[in-house]
Amino acid sequence: MKTFSILTLGCKVNQYESEAMKEIFEKNGYIEVDSETDVADVYVVNTCTVTNLSDRKSRQYIRRAKRENPDSIVCVVGCYSQVSPDEVQAIEGVDIIMGTTDRSRIFELVENFKKDKNQISIVKSLKGFTEFQHIEIDKESEMTRSYMKVQDGCNRYCTYCIIPYARGPIRSRTIEDSVEEAKRLSEAGYKELVLTGIHIGSYGKDLGDERLVDLIEEITKVDGIERIRLSSIEPITITRDFLERIKATGKVCDHFHLSLQSGSNAVLKAMNRRYTREEYIETCDLIREYYPYVGLTTDIIVGFPGETDEDFEDTVDLVKRVEFSKIHVFKYSKRSGTPAAEMKNQVDGNIKIERSNRLLELSDKMMERFIEKNRDTKLKVLFEEEKDGYMRGYSTNYIDCKIKTDLELKNQVRDAKIVAIDGESAIVEIERS
Repeated sequence: MKTFSILTLGCKVNQYESEAMKEIFEKNGYIEVDSETDVADVYVVNTCTVTNLSDRKSRQYIRRAKRENPDSIVCVVGCYSQVSPDEVQAIEGVDIIMGTTDRSRIFELVENFKKDKNQISIVKSLKGFTEFQHIEIDKESEMTRSYMKVQDGCNRYCTYCIIPYARGPIRSRTIEDSVEEAKRLSEAGYKELVLTGIHIGSYGKDLGDERLVDLIEEITKVDGIERIRLSSIEPITITRDFLERIKATGKVCDHFHLSLQSGSNAVLKAMNRRYTREEYIETCDLIREYYPYVGLTTDIIVGFPGETDEDFEDTVDLVKRVEFSKIHVFKYSKRSGTPAAEMKNQVDGNIKIERSNRLLELSDKMMERFIEKNRDTKLKVLFEEEKDGYMRGYSTNYIDCKIKTDLELKNQVRDAKIVAIDGESAIVEIERS
């Protein structure tokens, strides 16, 4: 019996690509094992490099894999190996090194390594790289929701971010190919697709006239796909035309993860974020014209170099003005190779902690208010799994809903009403059909 285990760090794109590599191994006779309880013949470490801490975690995962089975084949793929292939090559026990391309070759490279046991490295330069490479997910699954990668790369070059170097320039998957995968995923039983990419708002700019909204309209026509959810998106993507068109499909979830990073115009400019706080607020107001009960989530970095108390108060003010449903807060961490790492006026660590805690407290209160606001509405919940005695799922606007029931609800979309709040979750009752 040939076994494998995939250890994944980082974003939703990495999660999608790990799932696709898993299918490649399974189609070639391998069986997946849990690295926490079993040893594997092949370990794939899908790395992240967004911060220096991510690099360190990636190295820890690599060493752990070889420690668990010294005779195993260790493959290192992803953003860390793309940006720092020499560092990865120097780690004892690494057998195969890949970057963020050619992942469909993972099984082929494992078989090649078995023949002569010589280290293989196929990391290639992404400068001028224009090919969208995809590996597909089409296997039947017990899951109800699937990520679908439609875009790769980023041309934005925010001053704190290494990802444009790790992922290369923007590349988009064609609408035709995306629709075909959506059909396969529908046939496999998935009812919700989460469109993912490194910068999905740039979708289609390398293809000609096609844009993200055109892709969404075509995917929503696929029978069996009941919901489309968008991963992180930039404010500049959201226009009145965009909202009118996605609203008309009746399938796009009223949940937008709208990246903010800071509510200070001075900090946004230093980050090279290309929008102002005023434009961001205007975008949120526009979204609420079309989706009054929308779930707005965001990312905020505290302690960016040069962030003053006044800058931070601008962020707090914007947060209160927009009233997010949830905030993901990150304390700024230097990333070698980025302009921000060389900036003066680095913020003291204790100040970062104080600012982070303040925003997290705000986030908790806003989540509770958001759930309370939805008490009098009818939620459409896609039930996904049984956990801790409850059947759980998410509403279109991304409220974690749970119910005690003897009904078989998995992979069903049901109308539900909130009856109580339990932390960041809503206890619901459903209308019996």
